[in-house]
Amino acid sequence: MGKRATLVALLILGIPLVALALTFTTIDVPGSRNTAPQGINTRGDIVGFSTDNTTNRAHGFLLSGGTFTEINFPGFLQTAPRAINDRGDIVGQADNGPPNTTRGFLLKEGTFTQVEFPGAPITGVFGISNAEQMVGNYIDSAGINHGFTLEDGTFTSIDVPGASQTFTFGINDPGDIVGSYLDGSGKQHGYFLSDGTFTTIDVPGATATQARDINSRGDIVGQYTSAGVTHAFVLRNGNFTTIDVPGAVATFGRGINARGDIVGNYIDSTGTHGFLATE
Repeated sequence: MGKRATLVALLILGIPLVALALTFTTIDVPGSRNTAPQGINTRGDIVGFSTDNTTNRAHGFLLSGGTFTEINFPGFLQTAPRAINDRGDIVGQADNGPPNTTRGFLLKEGTFTQVEFPGAPITGVFGISNAEQMVGNYIDSAGINHGFTLEDGTFTSIDVPGASQTFTFGINDPGDIVGSYLDGSGKQHGYFLSDGTFTTIDVPGATATQARDINSRGDIVGQYTSAGVTHAFVLRNGNFTTIDVPGAVATFGRGINARGDIVGNYIDSTGTHGFLATE
């Protein structure tokens, strides 16, 4: 295990927000109270999780060709898929209630493999490339969050220099990574990590920014908070676009595929729903 990257580029991406015409499709798992899509691949397969109305537990789902398939990691009470690659490999996390029971997983060709960062009490996997490079987060025994990569069985820690906490969420096929970190004052910033160099991502005027996923074109999706309201965003060719589902009081960007299709979830007066946004 080693530290990935020691250089930090203090380049703040503060480009004005631009408009983007999107079509929204609501995603609700039948019989569930809340639905939260997390990832989408080039075929349009979507993964995420929902909360059932009986036990109030989270169950994973795969939405493919209009059909929902439930995903549950055997031996765990709750399962939360976070990403899916073009081969159909799914990663995420599962738990039995208490936070220290949280473990990452890879679901490949119908078989679950548990993923645990060595020595860490809590691990979650949030992204996977088509080459099966995985990224995620672990919490150490002191309660500090760190990001990580997992490639060919080797874990590498990711810590933004000077950050008090680092979170890693997405990876594309070139190996570029996105996530977020907390600075010394507790403010949340997004980051882009490429070839060992960190670039800070801050949506102009935002009090918090979180980068959640990146596609192979370099488009980044996430969410930011401004004036107490959470909005999704996409960062493309140096321009930020705000994404708000009509009628929502909060919108969260979670995943983006190679075509630029975006998934996430939103909150309205009836609860939490998923969405697919396409151009």
